[in-house]
Amino acid sequence: MQTPTYRAASRHLLSQAAQELEAGDIRQASEKAWGAAAQMIKALAEERGWPHNSHSRLYETANRLAQETGDRDIRLLFNTAGNLHVNYYENWVTPEVVAIGLADVELLLEKLEVLFR
Repeated sequence: MQTPTYRAASRHLLSQAAQELEAGDIRQASEKAWGAAAQMIKALAEERGWPHNSHSRLYETANRLAQETGDRDIRLLFNTAGNLHVNYYENWVTPEVVAIGLADVELLLEKLEVLFR
């Protein structure tokens, strides 16, 4: 089972995102924040036996977790991570907005960590 690997990767990527932001590389900070969110979602999907082999499956998992918990913020925060992923390609977002996005991803990870069985 890859669940522990995904969880560890998630935390590592979030730490790297903060370092990239501090270094001024907002594209890399954005992508690593997305990776952190995606890895944690993958960990929960795998633990539950849900498919997680595409972007759409990750969004489905975030939606299912939001429904399961009644916490719609899971969906909204994961959408923020998805917007950071887009920023990697488009480079539209200011460093301040990326910093807010990283804080949102941190909050998402906190909400997801307590859902492991």
